[in-house]
Amino acid sequence: MLQVAYIREHKEEVIKRLAKRNLDASKMIEEVITLDEERRKLQTKLDNTLAESNSISKEIGQLYKTGKAAEANTLKEKTTQLKEDSKTLGDQLNTTSNALNDLLYKIPNVPHKSVPKGNTDEDNEEVFREGEIPKLYDGAMPHWELAKKYDIIDFELGNKITGAGFPVYKGKGARLQRALIAYFLDKNTAAGYTEYQLPHLVNEASGFGTGQLPDKEGQMYHVTEDNLYLIPTAEVPATNLFRDDLLIESDLPKAITGYTPCFRREAGSYGAHVRGLNRLHQFDKVEILRVEHPDRSYQALDEMVNHVKEILQELKLPYRILRLCGGDLGFTSVLTYDFEVFSTAQDRWLEISSVSNFETFQANRLKLRFKNKEGKIELCHTLNGSSLALPRVLAGILENYQAEDGIHIPEVLIPYTGFSKI
Repeated sequence: MLQVAYIREHKEEVIKRLAKRNLDASKMIEEVITLDEERRKLQTKLDNTLAESNSISKEIGQLYKTGKAAEANTLKEKTTQLKEDSKTLGDQLNTTSNALNDLLYKIPNVPHKSVPKGNTDEDNEEVFREGEIPKLYDGAMPHWELAKKYDIIDFELGNKITGAGFPVYKGKGARLQRALIAYFLDKNTAAGYTEYQLPHLVNEASGFGTGQLPDKEGQMYHVTEDNLYLIPTAEVPATNLFRDDLLIESDLPKAITGYTPCFRREAGSYGAHVRGLNRLHQFDKVEILRVEHPDRSYQALDEMVNHVKEILQELKLPYRILRLCGGDLGFTSVLTYDFEVFSTAQDRWLEISSVSNFETFQANRLKLRFKNKEGKIELCHTLNGSSLALPRVLAGILENYQAEDGIHIPEVLIPYTGFSKI
């Protein structure tokens, strides 16, 4: 959530940068400023009314002590009116404050100056590419056909049990999935991230804290009786570990990693681009998250990007990095880099990671603050990234490592799988 003080002081800049999202925010920003002015006026009136009431109450006590009961009773009538005025002003203040917060919840984060303009993923800017695209044998298959041929993933069985988008991993497919999770976690912990096992359901406050609510409410599975949400990513419970916390500067940075299943109610669509593992309602992901001092959050972002690059280099998968344009940028993000693996069998790029800096946007919602060396309280910066999302990494491995004699396993994973070929 944007800070009102920042909006007031940088109104034109906020409107200009939100335009990169193809959003004309001028009306909303003006309304924020108007509501904030009204809120501050009501707060001043309420404070003055309460102060006057307290002062008169003290005067009444003195009058009673000196035997001036008639004067005291007259003033008591005035305090009764002031109490009624205070209640009215308090109600108006609550209404105005709620309206202001509701509006702020609907305004996305302000894109970084380096974010390119654009409407769709076609306008994203490629900033890096590495890895040789393999030449496959004649008759090479996409991963959903390989999964059936080698009996390692059963999409029909998942459809029978639950529905489309809930695959069942079998035999060496399940072991390869488990190997990837263990490998990612080991890489992350070796890089200084502390591993957490996190809840798979969160409350409404957690959803609001990281910005999934109200923005993505329709994409989250909702357990209505308990008003809990299945997590769309480990980012939600991991970031909420620090909700309402006041850290000290020496506590920073906080670096966390965790594996969770993820659940997303995405709108259904058809075609090869969503077949097999390309788009699921339940999938596994290992996440990295950092809580940083504002002065070094962009250095931390670069470190996270380089960390994911190292993983893909070890897996020896061809990949590229995109800087997302304004129209493709997530609601809460200031700057996002997407990693994509090239699927030779599908002849297309598959997104496998997003690494983002949210600056103070989530921290403001979470009331996640720290006390600096001078004793001043500031909002932290939060960052997160996929390290990595498994379905499309697995698809990339199956398709790019296939040969006529089977699917070869990346060398770095063999100690985890216990086998070198499917």
